[in-house]
Amino acid sequence: MDERTAALTVRRMRGRIARLTALCCGAVLIIGACGGDGNSDSALSGIVREPAPQVDLVSLPSLSDPGTDIEFRADEGEIQVVYFGFTNCPDVCPTTLADLTVALRMLDPEEADAVDVVMVGVDPKRDNEVLDQYVTTFISDAVAAGSDDAELLAEAGEPFGASWEVRTTDDGDIEVDHSPFLYAVDDQGRLVLTWQFGASSQDMADDLSTLLGRAQA
Repeated sequence: MDERTAALTVRRMRGRIARLTALCCGAVLIIGACGGDGNSDSALSGIVREPAPQVDLVSLPSLSDPGTDIEFRADEGEIQVVYFGFTNCPDVCPTTLADLTVALRMLDPEEADAVDVVMVGVDPKRDNEVLDQYVTTFISDAVAAGSDDAELLAEAGEPFGASWEVRTTDDGDIEVDHSPFLYAVDDQGRLVLTWQFGASSQDMADDLSTLLGRAQA
């Protein structure tokens, strides 16, 4: 790599980091604005929004089982974990999914079976055909959701506080920035917990165990 190419690569990475930081900060503001006051729940490490946003008002087409829709609502007594990302993500998405995979393995088998994972593709043109294969390489029973309808996709992500931007550079490259959070949804279709990027697998496992205990009480 010559100096000019190296300098261009560094500038692009700095720009991507700045945009991702802005998206994350914006998503945090959305979490506060849409969810009211954050509630300090000492039993949980993630972010709890009060009142809990209702996220099951919009469903998305299943990319794992075409012809069906995926609702953002866990089965009775279970927890659904939702992630908005894209298959060409170089770092954040694979890191997050790998950490979640480890967290699920930390749970008792019965607890792990009561957690359903949904990944929503935010880059439809490149995601929709391959997202199911992508997410199941991390979590074998995860399901993929997505839509070519940008308005529907945004409407589904809004109550979560999820945000993203897909753009084409002057060189024709596609760049995607997105808020890198994981979301836990209960069997009433309520967003009960948000994990920020970098949450440890142990913290996620502990939180999931606590949430499942509450859901099954």
